[in-house]
Amino acid sequence: MNKFIGTGVAIITPFKEDFSVDVDGLKNLVKDQIENGIDYIVVLGTTGESATISIEEKDLVKKTIIKANNGKLPLVLGIGGNNTAALVDEFKSTDLDDFDAILSVSPYYNKPTQEGIYQHYKALAAVSPKPIILYNVPGRTASNVSPETVKRLATDFTNIIGVKEAAGDIVQAMKLITMVPKDFLVISGDDMITLPMILAGGHGVISVIGQGLPKEFSQMVRLGLEGKVKEAYKLHYKIAPSIDLIFAEGNPAGIKSLLEAKSSCKPVVRLPLVKASDKLKKEILAFLDQY
Repeated sequence: MNKFIGTGVAIITPFKEDFSVDVDGLKNLVKDQIENGIDYIVVLGTTGESATISIEEKDLVKKTIIKANNGKLPLVLGIGGNNTAALVDEFKSTDLDDFDAILSVSPYYNKPTQEGIYQHYKALAAVSPKPIILYNVPGRTASNVSPETVKRLATDFTNIIGVKEAAGDIVQAMKLITMVPKDFLVISGDDMITLPMILAGGHGVISVIGQGLPKEFSQMVRLGLEGKVKEAYKLHYKIAPSIDLIFAEGNPAGIKSLLEAKSSCKPVVRLPLVKASDKLKKEILAFLDQY
């Protein structure tokens, strides 16, 4: 599990102007992560716009990243949904040979009880050939996975190895850190509170801004894990304005705009998402100019 301590990046899916997958852009982005200190890559998560990508395109994205990565960094595949039976079938049928773990979001829209969430992950754990990282993001799912439920899952299933905690609640995160088994990974899913979570005992982050500022952000995380608080916070405050900017008009429109400013990809997103406004683009450019 040590391979998931540090900075993971929830990588975008770059698109061309015709909305097709930008394979070359994706290859270059993976190369940039490898060269600038990122510890692992999360494929086809929310930031990767998995909700609006076809099965064929998902296969293309996976193959492109696997080839570009060439075994250098651990890979985590996002497989989540709100139909437990269908998800069990997907876990069984997906080729996971090149992936080190699965990131699976808590069921959305259905608004299950804590017992329903537990039973959902129990069913996945029973069939998963790879370790599972839970993903709690109540801002998207409309239900919170309580620390008590995470503790129960962590205790009952050895192949559930961690949680991406994206409730944006540092108090809940601290409670979670104190409750789960010692070797269970508590991973920040919120860029802005990544450093406080690490200093409270967390194990790192699955980041969005990390792919835009990979060298500095991964260094901040390493410093935090080493207990070098002043040095880490110096980087945190340098990076922090960009985090507000990339989420100001939603994810991944903001990070794609920042990557466009760095000549990494087009700012294209698929409906119902729309590109960042001209105002936000100017603010991102201004940040990068002074950065």
